[in-house]
Amino acid sequence: MDILTTIIVVVHVAVSLALVVLILLHAGRGGGMSDLFGGGMGPAAMSGSTIVERNLDRLTVVTAVTFAVTTMLLSWLLGS
Repeated sequence: MDILTTIIVVVHVAVSLALVVLILLHAGRGGGMSDLFGGGMGPAAMSGSTIVERNLDRLTVVTAVTFAVTTMLLSWLLGS
C-alpha cells in the first residue's frame, strides 16, 4: 500500500502544479490566452470565447476533477 500512496502523491503534486499553470493562463478582465497568440484581433474577438479558450476551460475542469479525486484518495489511504 506504500507504493500506491507514493504514486498518488506524485500524481497529486503534478496535477497541482498543472492546475496552477492552467488557472494563470485564463483571461482576467481582458486578454488571456487568445491575446497571447494573436487571437484577440479581428472578428474572433467579438464573437465570444475562442476555441483555444474553450479547450483551456475543458482542460482546467479535467485537471480540477483529477485534483479532487487524488485528494479524496489520499485522505482515504492516509486516514486509515
